[in-house]
Amino acid sequence: MSPVLASVLQLLALTGALALVHIPLGTYMARVYDSRRHLRVERWIYKGIGADPGTGMTWPAYLRAVLAFSVAGVLFLYLLQRLQGVLPGSLGFASVPPTQAFNTAVSFVTNTNWQSYYGEQTMGHVVQTSGLAVQNFVSAAVGMAVAVALVRGFARSRTGELGNFWADLVRGTVRVLLPLAVLAALVLVACGVIQNFSGIHEVGQFMGGDQQWNGGAVASQEAVKELGTNGGGYFNANSAHPFENPTPFTNLFEIFLILVIPFSLTRTFGVLVGSVRQGYAILATMGVIWLGFSALMMWTEFAHHGPALQAAGGATEGKEVRFGIGGSALFAASTTLTSTGAVDSFHSSFTGLGGGLTMLGMMLGEIAPGGTGSGLYGMLIMAVIAVFLAGLMVGRTPEYLGKKIGAREMKLAACYILVTPALVLVFTAASMALPTPPHSMLNSGAHGFSEVLYAFTSAANNNGSAFAGLNANTDWFNVTTGFAMLLGRFLPMVFVLALAGSLAAQRPVPVTAGTLRTEKPLFTGLLVGAILIVTGLTYFPALALGPLAEGLA
Repeated sequence: MSPVLASVLQLLALTGALALVHIPLGTYMARVYDSRRHLRVERWIYKGIGADPGTGMTWPAYLRAVLAFSVAGVLFLYLLQRLQGVLPGSLGFASVPPTQAFNTAVSFVTNTNWQSYYGEQTMGHVVQTSGLAVQNFVSAAVGMAVAVALVRGFARSRTGELGNFWADLVRGTVRVLLPLAVLAALVLVACGVIQNFSGIHEVGQFMGGDQQWNGGAVASQEAVKELGTNGGGYFNANSAHPFENPTPFTNLFEIFLILVIPFSLTRTFGVLVGSVRQGYAILATMGVIWLGFSALMMWTEFAHHGPALQAAGGATEGKEVRFGIGGSALFAASTTLTSTGAVDSFHSSFTGLGGGLTMLGMMLGEIAPGGTGSGLYGMLIMAVIAVFLAGLMVGRTPEYLGKKIGAREMKLAACYILVTPALVLVFTAASMALPTPPHSMLNSGAHGFSEVLYAFTSAANNNGSAFAGLNANTDWFNVTTGFAMLLGRFLPMVFVLALAGSLAAQRPVPVTAGTLRTEKPLFTGLLVGAILIVTGLTYFPALALGPLAEGLA
């Protein structure tokens, strides 16, 4: 079987598996967030944190709860790292330096999971399990909660309440992420991923030095790392490491885990707003972009222009031989179109155009299908912009799901799509203009610029993957990427929740003959065009200086 045919079959198998679980999982999540019943363990949690799950919250109250919970998470994880040297189960590792501890705490709380350290040489068992793995659950649950709050804004009318954040957080963790992660971890263990609390083992000599391996609760963290579109990993090689991803089957299974909740949330959206066809329209938009990017990524890597790549039989540099070019390209497209920092290959080693596609996937806002929760609310923001553009073309007041899109709604949507590009471009420009940051670049020219551009694109979009080749463990990059992650996560949430509150307060608008049918293929095409034009062209000058210049050279 040719490598190209094998890659196409992998893509078809993955698409079929996602289609099978889309309806049952999406419907189940809708019931979870719409339920009035509380499980016993959930009542214990509410009592422990002093929350009343029955109290409705306006959007400012919901936002305050999100921010308070996240600030507490950053402080706890920062202190846990700073105290690692005196904690049991540290494997003898010292406390994490201040700027790196700040960067890592922000990274995991914001669902970015950017790592400027070697996991197997820096973090002990206590920090990994009590700190990083816990944030893998709750940071994903926060994104899902904000997405559900926006959906309620469309579904409700003449009310200022968007639900209860604490109830949404606990339900998303206990009823959705935890059971799915347990099942996924069992599959991974059965397929060879390690799960233990062993110490450091000497395994021989390598290039004149001692080779050491350490174990860990890898399967359980790997499961929620992918399910929650978190990224990060126990080992520096991430999902290319055989302890995290041992076989081609586990590679495809981990891609499935990355995509399953974001795609299924479109069904949840359709059920909650009372029109599953609206959910299918959003699903179709996500699917078209994801399939297109996956096919383009495979094509750019299999085309392997140049005599060196042709002699090697393909663009194999930086790719794990167990997965091949197709598996690596599919993983790269999926991880950068979602907010997942997991990688099974070096994106820096992709062809110039292939590396550009990984960046463009993040630059679109990671909405195809995007992060766990963040992908859905990002796509709904783009839907609001698309109906506004349609309204301009036909001279009608734009409406979406029975709600008028007025000046206030458009200002909030515009702020949402502008804040992330501003962070990426400003921090990248500062890093290239100052004398010291460019010293962290391994390469010069267009490829070196791509390393810096990718880093801030990944941080501000809360992706967390790295281009490789950039020494990000410096005070400058630890601090600036930390602030990019914080602002890139929570400023958009401010605009999302404010928009949800504005929509929930409106009266529903009756459907007329002139209403744009947003469940039709025409709207799907309009939405795809708006995403590619409005957000994609924002970054075109920066892409022209980096991956496009390299790819066309």
